Amino acid sequence: RIITGKSDETAQRQVIASITSQLKECDVNISSINASIAEANANVTSIKGVITEKTQELDKLTQNYHRSKSRLESLVNITDGYGNSIRKIMELKDSNPGILGVIADIIKVEKQYETAIETALGGTIQNIVTDKENTAKELINYLKVNKLGRATFLPLNAIHSRNTLENDNCINEKGVVGVASNLVRVSFEYEGLAKYLLGRILVVDNIENALVIARKYKYSLRIVTLEGEQLNPGGSMTGGAFKNSSNLLGRRREIEELKTEVSSISKTITETKASISELRSEVGKNRDNLDQLNKQQRETHIKKNTL
Repeated sequence: RIITGKSDETAQRQVIASITSQLKECDVNISSINASIAEANANVTSIKGVITEKTQELDKLTQNYHRSKSRLESLVNITDGYGNSIRKIMELKDSNPGILGVIADIIKVEKQYETAIETALGGTIQNIVTDKENTAKELINYLKVNKLGRATFLPLNAIHSRNTLENDNCINEKGVVGVASNLVRVSFEYEGLAKYLLGRILVVDNIENALVIARKYKYSLRIVTLEGEQLNPGGSMTGGAFKNSSNLLGRRREIEELKTEVSSISKTITETKASISELRSEVGKNRDNLDQLNKQQRETHIKKNTL
């Protein structure tokens, strides 16, 4: 019986050793599962924080988008920049390729030169550019027949640029910013038109320097300043406050800037929404993983308790 008992004792010790080993394995598994659960919870918390930041960013972007778009629509809807006759002609632009556009739309200028260039252009800023004289003739007849008022047309084939001031001595005088035609941006086909309209006009920084230059050249030059004063050949001067600080060229520039801004914001909004969607999907994956880990944790605890 002692021999048999010893044999049974050895067998039981082997069973105990096996169960003890399984218990240790359960503890290791539980520890590993707990670490994975903690990591998944940390991931969820972190992602939720990013989602909150992205949502706040999206709200700001949406506000900026609506504000910029509203401003853009307001500027586009401003009709007092053009007279009725010009608007009526521009309505025909899509059906008449000979209508190239209004000077204000063709000429681009940096913000610091807008007032000077608009002063230099004067009434010509609303002139309509056509491809040739026959187109202008047909449009004048259209205005006449429909009693829509008057407009001035600039046929490109009839425009010839005059000698500019680029090589004159006056360009080197104190305070001279440059020849007006060199301070604007136009497409290649309109370079001659820009020189025709602005090539003989000198842009100077202020009225004091403009007066000195005018006297020196015996009032033979047409000079405009950055603030909008104008000195004409012969000695007459024009100046004062503008009724509307948002001039026509300024509105055109702002419209282009706002179009770019609205497009950029819209793209960023789309990207941010996609990012938030991906993050929410990631949260969902982490939660599914947590469900699996919690299930494994419960099963392992049951197994440990059973052992």
